[in-house]
Amino acid sequence: MPKAPRSPRAPKIANYHDAKAWLYEHIDHERQRVVSYNDKTFSLNRMRKLLDALGNPHEQIKAVHVAGTKGKGSTCAMTASMLRACGYTVGLYSSPHLVDLRERISIDGHMISYPAVCDVFQQIAKAEAKTGLDLTFFEIMTAAAFVHFAEQAIDIAVLETGLGGRLDCTNVCDPLVTAVTSISLDHTQILGDTVEQIAKEKAGIFKAGVPAITVEQDTAIINVLKEAAEEAGTALEISGKDIDFSYRFEANRELGPHTRVCLTTPHSRFEHLAVPLKGEHQAHNCGLALSIIDKLRSQGFTVSEDRVIAGLDETELPGRMEEVWQAPRVVLDGAHNAASVEALIKSLGAHVSYDSLVMVFGCGQDKDVAGMLKQVGLGADKVIFTKSHSNPRAMEPEDLIKRFAESSGKMAQTARNLEEALGLAARAVSREDMIVVAGSFYLVGEARDYFQKLATKRKGNN
Repeated sequence: MPKAPRSPRAPKIANYHDAKAWLYEHIDHERQRVVSYNDKTFSLNRMRKLLDALGNPHEQIKAVHVAGTKGKGSTCAMTASMLRACGYTVGLYSSPHLVDLRERISIDGHMISYPAVCDVFQQIAKAEAKTGLDLTFFEIMTAAAFVHFAEQAIDIAVLETGLGGRLDCTNVCDPLVTAVTSISLDHTQILGDTVEQIAKEKAGIFKAGVPAITVEQDTAIINVLKEAAEEAGTALEISGKDIDFSYRFEANRELGPHTRVCLTTPHSRFEHLAVPLKGEHQAHNCGLALSIIDKLRSQGFTVSEDRVIAGLDETELPGRMEEVWQAPRVVLDGAHNAASVEALIKSLGAHVSYDSLVMVFGCGQDKDVAGMLKQVGLGADKVIFTKSHSNPRAMEPEDLIKRFAESSGKMAQTARNLEEALGLAARAVSREDMIVVAGSFYLVGEARDYFQKLATKRKGNN
């Protein structure tokens, strides 16, 4: 059902409830079943007109811009944490959120305040009414980040693209560094059904004269990224090839199983730094984050190895290999494409000891469902398919189990919702087993909220 037309007059946003209500009146492409991917639906001109009406706050901000299929959030989190430890005031804009909308906009690890949301949204509402623009959810959130960061006079912003790169509304920024993480099939109905098509969209963030870096990946992807960089007027550097980068897996009493990385350039020498996030794939993300720091260092940012090490150690990233409960053990991971699920299974095998793995899984219809189910079948001993109540694009559990049965003989069942799925999983595990919730950030967000409330309730009863 189409939304009712909004009043041409800006509404009065008196509190956070008003702010969220106004925001959700707007089209949210993250929740739409069908999205037309073109320069009208995703209009950088519309974004520029909005920002112009707001005084062009994005032009007041130094920024790092990161795109990619998987690893964007990790790379941005590590980059922001290292810069913060080096003494800079750092804005971080990321998506999606897990529990609280305000997670998307933070400064030095602190979410934007409720009053600040109201103030910034009021400014955007007035600009929308003045210009007659028909804004989207993500355009409003991105503009809110730019306004908030400019008002707080941050030193630098780390910006994560939402969808793609070329037409993503974060792409109005004029960054100091651009980076592309690992690319694989995701949002295939929107960005294209080959990794080459997806790579070309991600590479749309490259800018003339701005350093462009990426991680080692398939030759076909690298060729597309290199061509796009050349067309944009810059050169692409690859961490692990053009940039001296290496990593190794080890275990000790202090950190347990973990990965260490080394990165050497004419400006920097980072040796044997412990990666704060679990998994071999996180070593590559860490190398990319260190490469970003190195590029900023060459542009005058003050960076010391001691501070970088401290910043890495302080990195926090909810919803990625996050243990939220101990009896039974429950791990949450926003693995939402085939490559991410594969990386999750490998990471669990390398870093966590368990007997049997029960996976609670749900995903969107626009995902590479077949690829994800194949990886789930290879890694999980039992699967419980469910869906997020907050995701209109969620695939029905009955459809998931039907497709899963076509390729796997593993035990599987369905649950109507997350709470029911967790109940089934809890009854299926013993002391040494593990429950993993994965497949969708919506589902992981619901699970995180569920266990936070459960912990609060248990604490109150003690």
